[in-house]
Amino acid sequence: MTQRPPEAPPEPVTAEPPHTGGRALLTQSWLDLAFLHWAADPADVAPLLPPGTRPDTLDGVTYVGLVAFRMHRVGWFRLPGIPYLGAFPETNVRLYSVDARGRRGVVFRSLDASRLLPVVVGRAAFRLPYVWSRMEIRRDGATVSYTSRRRWPGPRDARSDLIVRRGEPVEEPTELEHFLTARWGMHTAFLGRARYLPNSHPRWPLHRAELLHCDENLIRAAGLPAPTGDPVSVLYSPGVPVTFTRAPRTTGGIPTP
Repeated sequence: MTQRPPEAPPEPVTAEPPHTGGRALLTQSWLDLAFLHWAADPADVAPLLPPGTRPDTLDGVTYVGLVAFRMHRVGWFRLPGIPYLGAFPETNVRLYSVDARGRRGVVFRSLDASRLLPVVVGRAAFRLPYVWSRMEIRRDGATVSYTSRRRWPGPRDARSDLIVRRGEPVEEPTELEHFLTARWGMHTAFLGRARYLPNSHPRWPLHRAELLHCDENLIRAAGLPAPTGDPVSVLYSPGVPVTFTRAPRTTGGIPTP
């Protein structure tokens, strides 16, 4: 019987992207991001990950993230970003993964977006868990509010109401903050195969943030236990421009934060 090759240890967590070069596949900007994270049991996360990946852990703990932001001017290759269809609010539920080659990434359990066409394309062409939602982002000084109400395909009662207040800039992220934000690719399953797609962008400009309000059930709707207690990490970022490049021949995928 053929033995499976040993798994490589996870690559180091770096503030700069380890995957550079290559032809640009997709460009976009992620703006006004709120990062909320709760600790999670790796045993709860493992069944939800694509084949060939396992939960990425820090001191034996993995995390579930709720990330709300504005997608801005998505563009293919080096073409200018699309002003309307390529700009919309999005909220995703994400998990933390590592594959047999040691590449760290994220796995998306749901991606609520307010533009129907990107949702349809993402679901039909790339089998990504996009859902169409009514969404809004409002800024009032240092306070940012994010609302989401799911439309299709459901569950129709899935929702998220978040309000965060931006705090002081993060001069030097903690080990946990690095682990949660320095993610340079995504893992997914496409046509029965595990895929990995790298991304690159400038170092995150992070701010610590205060969570003023959180009423959500997107995490439970994504097949995870509902969080208990306050998040262990709340961060805000004004955003970064992002470039996705073609993955090596043995991998592939379609990106999102």
